[in-house]
Amino acid sequence: MAKPAPMSFARALFSALAWAVQPLLRRKLRRRALAEPGYGVAVPERFGHYQPADLGRDGRGRWVWIHSVSLGETRAAAILIKALRERMPAMRLLLTHSTATGREEGAKLLQSGDVQVWLPWDTLGATQRFIAQFHPAVGVLMETEIWPNLIAGCANAGIPLVLANARLNAKSEAGALKMGAISRRTYGALAAVWAQSEEDARRLRNVGAQVSAVLGNLKFDVQPDEHLLSLAASWKQRLSKPVVLFASSREGEEAQLLGQLKSQPEAMQAVQWLIVPRHPQRFEAVAQQIADAGFAVSRRSLWGAQPPALANAIWLGDSLGEMPLYYAMSHLALMGGSFEPLGGQNLIESLACGTPVILGPHTFNFSQASELAVQAGAAIRSADMAQAVQDALAWVQNGADLEAARAKAHDFMAQHRGAAGATADAIVRLMNS
Repeated sequence: MAKPAPMSFARALFSALAWAVQPLLRRKLRRRALAEPGYGVAVPERFGHYQPADLGRDGRGRWVWIHSVSLGETRAAAILIKALRERMPAMRLLLTHSTATGREEGAKLLQSGDVQVWLPWDTLGATQRFIAQFHPAVGVLMETEIWPNLIAGCANAGIPLVLANARLNAKSEAGALKMGAISRRTYGALAAVWAQSEEDARRLRNVGAQVSAVLGNLKFDVQPDEHLLSLAASWKQRLSKPVVLFASSREGEEAQLLGQLKSQPEAMQAVQWLIVPRHPQRFEAVAQQIADAGFAVSRRSLWGAQPPALANAIWLGDSLGEMPLYYAMSHLALMGGSFEPLGGQNLIESLACGTPVILGPHTFNFSQASELAVQAGAAIRSADMAQAVQDALAWVQNGADLEAARAKAHDFMAQHRGAAGATADAIVRLMNS
């Protein structure tokens, strides 16, 4: 067995700080659990303690471990997990997360013999206990998650740990470069890095990663739930007005839209607006915002079998797991996170449902997919919310243009599929090497 690499001064300092802030982390978890009870579940796992004590040991050395920090990464992981199960039907899955929404979504992916736990906080002790408990055959970090002690621990234990569907925006690149040697050593200790795009690969190499390949974006392989698509189609036939969805809206953005709807009454008359906040803990606050703006609000959680026929009401999508329903019943979607400087949310799921997208000016988290979609005619970019509302009205009033954009969305998705199979094949090869 290779001798463990000596700990650098930078990682020693990081480790000391990670250990020192544990009381603050526990307090933060208690506070988060008041709004999202999921944060109060299995808290000892956050610090590398598992109950019962032998959890996972029967799969020691055989686990395929996938870490997906939150909801978006877990949805991407679901696509990869499906491809891996096709290649390894007897696969034992170890699934870890950092957020309550990620863990809730991940629970849907488990089969008999699989295990789901929290990723431990990146102290030396917690990561060593995690590795000793499970000792997976391979580890897969999804998209952006980098933890110095965890990665070094896996390297020292001979566990190949990879970064899949890897992306790095300019802001994160700058932050990694500021971290200097600790960042370069951490990225450099990964067994493989599979980037989403050539631009991501360039940035990852710049911070010390050895990029093995550019395999594309797993999210292009998404297959929306057929039941939800069918339900959306039946609802859409009964609608009296076209639906415009504000998808994955973030704090501050709903106020922008509501302000525009108050100043542009024709937008309320011509369109049925549907808002689906990105974070479920904001459902109540957004419902109150809508009411305070002077609009009636109709909540999905109260609809029953179909949407109500309420004139001049704004619909609120306050449910989990139904984004394909919301996208497919809508004629087009405004993409949240792009109207505040937050980097935008993922537009691929909307396009997979055949729903064209209007982007705001801020899409640095999904820059390549956004630019390619605009070039393909499946999306357009608006300078601000005022223009986005006008663009939405113009689009829904031109049926031929909207139908052409829907076709382009389907074509765009078909052209970019294949990352799931390529990534799964690369993981299998790594495990067999």
